Amino acid sequence: MKPVRHTAMSALIAQVREEFPFTLPEAQICAGKCVGCPKKLLELADTELSYWEVRLENNEQPLLGEITRLGKLCKNIRRGLVRNELVK
Repeated sequence: MKPVRHTAMSALIAQVREEFPFTLPEAQICAGKCVGCPKKLLELADTELSYWEVRLENNEQPLLGEITRLGKLCKNIRRGLVRNELVK
């Protein structure tokens, strides 16, 4: 059985929140390599995740395309964070 869209989006958000280094101080984020500003990438991810957290709290159901879009965005951001050696 496929997960409910609300549950799938919540799981995606939780996974990204756990993996991305949102709690790192700015000095650490900007200290090493800088290939595609990791600070801005994290801000973009945080903004999108916060947006969806609010929508889910209001019991809005995301469309499958919206879940896919967020997943793809986070995958691309993760790639940038790997290039900047912030994520393994």
